Amino acid sequence: MTDAKYFSTTKKGEIFELKEDLNSSKEDKKKEAVKKVIAAMTVGKDVSALFTDVLNCMQTNNLELKKLVYLYVMNYAKTQPDRAILAVNTFKKDSEDPNPLIRALAIRTMGCIRVDKIVEYLCEPLRRCLRDPDPYVLKTAAICVAKLYDINAQLVEEQGFLDQLRDLVTDSNPMVVANAVAALSEIDEVASQPVFTITKQNLQKLLAALEECTEWGQVFILNALAKYQPKDSKEAETIANRVTPRLQHANSAVVLAAVKVLMQVMELIRDEATTLQLCQKMSPPLVTLLSKEPEIQYVALRNINLIIQKQPQVLQNEMKVFFCKYNDPIYVKMEKLEIMIMLVNEKNIDQVLLEFKEYAQEVDVEFVRKSVRAIGRCAIKLDKAPEKCVHVLLDLIKTKVNYVVQEAVIVIKDIFRRYPNRYESVISALCENLDSLDEPEAKASMIWIVGEYAERIDNADELLQSFLESFKDESPQVQLQLLTAVVKLFLKRPKVAQNMVQDTLNMATQESDNPDLRDRGYLYWRLLSTDPEAAKQVVLAQKPLISEHTERIDPTVLKELISNISTLASVYHKPPETFVPKLKGVKRGGVRRPVEQDDYDEDGGDVGATNGGGLIDMGDVGSALPMGDLLTGFGAAPAPAATAAPVASAPAQSQQKPTPKVQVLQASPQSGGLDVRAGFVRRNGQLFLDVTLVNEGQAPLNQFLVQIKPNIFRIAPAARAIEVGQLNPGQSADAMLPLNTEGQLPQDNAISNIIAFAVKHNTATVYFNVALPAYALFVEEGAPDKTTYLNTWRSIATEKYIDLAGLFSANVDALQARLQAYNVTFVARRKGENNTDVVYASVKLTTGVLFLLEFSFAGNACKLCTKTAQEAFIPFVEKSIQFILAP
Repeated sequence: MTDAKYFSTTKKGEIFELKEDLNSSKEDKKKEAVKKVIAAMTVGKDVSALFTDVLNCMQTNNLELKKLVYLYVMNYAKTQPDRAILAVNTFKKDSEDPNPLIRALAIRTMGCIRVDKIVEYLCEPLRRCLRDPDPYVLKTAAICVAKLYDINAQLVEEQGFLDQLRDLVTDSNPMVVANAVAALSEIDEVASQPVFTITKQNLQKLLAALEECTEWGQVFILNALAKYQPKDSKEAETIANRVTPRLQHANSAVVLAAVKVLMQVMELIRDEATTLQLCQKMSPPLVTLLSKEPEIQYVALRNINLIIQKQPQVLQNEMKVFFCKYNDPIYVKMEKLEIMIMLVNEKNIDQVLLEFKEYAQEVDVEFVRKSVRAIGRCAIKLDKAPEKCVHVLLDLIKTKVNYVVQEAVIVIKDIFRRYPNRYESVISALCENLDSLDEPEAKASMIWIVGEYAERIDNADELLQSFLESFKDESPQVQLQLLTAVVKLFLKRPKVAQNMVQDTLNMATQESDNPDLRDRGYLYWRLLSTDPEAAKQVVLAQKPLISEHTERIDPTVLKELISNISTLASVYHKPPETFVPKLKGVKRGGVRRPVEQDDYDEDGGDVGATNGGGLIDMGDVGSALPMGDLLTGFGAAPAPAATAAPVASAPAQSQQKPTPKVQVLQASPQSGGLDVRAGFVRRNGQLFLDVTLVNEGQAPLNQFLVQIKPNIFRIAPAARAIEVGQLNPGQSADAMLPLNTEGQLPQDNAISNIIAFAVKHNTATVYFNVALPAYALFVEEGAPDKTTYLNTWRSIATEKYIDLAGLFSANVDALQARLQAYNVTFVARRKGENNTDVVYASVKLTTGVLFLLEFSFAGNACKLCTKTAQEAFIPFVEKSIQFILAP
């Protein structure tokens, strides 16, 4: 007996068995087979081989079987468009079937098959269904028009489907009206010009349909009504009266859509009593939303935040519903805090402060910090509340909880700025907790208090001296505040602080790499040396009182957000165009496509990128000032720091191309609205990140701190802070972040030029990557002598060649000057074969890796030969050489 039996089988396989069942004469067997096919398709199996067999099952009167076949056809029509055309005749036949369910099913399926070849066959059945006497078919055909518009907008307009769709808005059936409105609204969003406008004629139809259609139909109609501008106050009141009953609906989407309409029409209602009555009617449904799931609560709270800013009276008596529950998620608690601050007044301040005090003793650190700050915001908002708020803050300081004490210090500083010379008695309690301050903002706040009230604090000099001991290790924020506080102390008590101010100015101007600190140091030094009285007028000038800084939205933006209640815009608190991809160009059919990721070149540059500006060198500024002796007992003004060489001393840098800066972080709610463009640049032997920060959010951004992930080049920030001050909404700022090459190596020593950054600001921490070009690491080192160069060249066996074409010039001297600007040092030059210019050069990275280069120039092209002991870095350097020599 042979082994052939093991290779033969009676089974034909699953596909073969399904094919047999699909071609069976028994309808039940066909149905079971199609169900098996759909099941296999659902779990990801490829059953496209059965396309023709499944299509044959369409010729049936069994509605269930027909639905299954249509489902299969929708799924595979894209991959098998030629075969899908075979089903067109059946679709057309079914669209004329006596059964309205089959007619609707056929037109729905044809609309879901997004294949251009089938579109032209869809027009006639769709036109017929748009005139169908059955409402079910009509409402299905209405949605089909929107789907067809997405595939081929021009065809829809030419065939007159939009006019037929507008006629359906006045249909007697509310479901048809709702679907027609939904389809027109969808088309209106992508059309180049408006396609749907509510008129006085169809307004009544919409209001009538509102009471009878389904809940999602109501949402579509309400959203359309929100865009309608009533002619006068009377019409606005009529709309409000018809929409108000929707506030009682169980669906949260319907409630918020109704609120949106009411908020829009209330602006046109002149009768204050009517407006107040509408506000009272809106209150209970909004409160009810806060008893639902946390996710719905959060959306409701974000919308309530907008509503209160526009109409504070809506929830002015509902403070208790915003009190935080122990089991509320943190994101809900944070939103409730914001709303409580908006609603607080002199009547409920005691109750609110008790709540905040309780919150400040919870375990969630972020929530506790927010609660302590909320106490301060209440004090600044209400003129009669600060004393109560200060007492609560003192009670919290007595708890000795580190982060509570630090937040309390920050808050009390703001209260001092709002109410000067009223609560200085609490300074002694603050001074008792100096040792517990370890956060930059808390330290800076305490230093500000000591400097501002130095004449009233007997040991102010000792307190400041304790901070000065760690001056060099402090963050820039603390250093700047400490410098100003010492100068204030000197101006108020010169005998006590004479030596201290001299030492502090020396440290700020001589020993600091921070340009802002050096700038301020030289400014104070010159003021003190030339006119002490002028210094007093500048430094000790009376400061404007700060105002209540609750996060209010600009009225223009708020108006737009109110019109977008119950959408993502109302959750992000940003207009839709700021987070929805911009529309650029129009593809075939007129549907605008979203902008793709900007097409940057491989070096990370983009077309039209410009240098964000050079570093302002305070050493150079200092040397220009005529500084003699300051006041009696002061030494001469220091010379500028040796490390701060002026940019003008490096004329070769003028040959450099503009710094390529690319968008490395797009603004989003997660980034707090921060948009970042950045690129690496080298100036005077120092590596910088040339960065542009843009605040596209609605809240001020400040306290920017940076960290860099360990990398093979050991790049790390020379200073933790990005000195750009506060960015208000819509503002941008450029900064040059100094970097060093003394950071940690990654554990895996992976070679990559992608440097990972983390930036933390007052509202969020964001992460982004910046491509590092090799030229930013080329060190300023003289070329090796010819003998050393030749010996090194001979010792390295491996060499790699690359052809560079399209150089910016055919002049070798110009090309050499450009390369020298990027610290490519030259050793020798000779004539090669075919009259080519052969130039030998070298570059060294900050990591110490040496590269030997041979350029063979011929016109505006050259052949580059590279040798190095670290071959893995060759592509990295070649790419930068190519960028340097490109136009």
